[in-house]
Amino acid sequence: MDAHLEVRGHYKLEVWRQGIRLVKEVYVVTKGFPREEQFGLCSQMRRVAVSVPSNIAEGVARTGNRELLKYLAIASGSLSELDTQLIIARELGYVPEGHEIFRNASHEARLLAGFIRSIEARR
Repeated sequence: MDAHLEVRGHYKLEVWRQGIRLVKEVYVVTKGFPREEQFGLCSQMRRVAVSVPSNIAEGVARTGNRELLKYLAIASGSLSELDTQLIIARELGYVPEGHEIFRNASHEARLLAGFIRSIEARR
């Protein structure tokens, strides 16, 4: 990681780092999707996956817990959208039933929910 960027608050958050790992995993998994899905499900999954750590970072950069919670709610919504798309991909046979991406997405959801609870408790 670039030293000049390490001062950013979100770099220290496990929920953000796990979000970045999930993005990378989504890119790897969707690389194996059929060609006709490149502008469909593949594109949608990549977009919402990127949205999760992006909104966490944006929320942390804002002032006040109210704004932070707003961006965390957006990240949570994107994660729910990704979860639905992963289920669709599984149903279409693009992602195997026990693939680790399902566990990793659930782990990110738990981290995000815990982060939201901790911010709400400070209010």
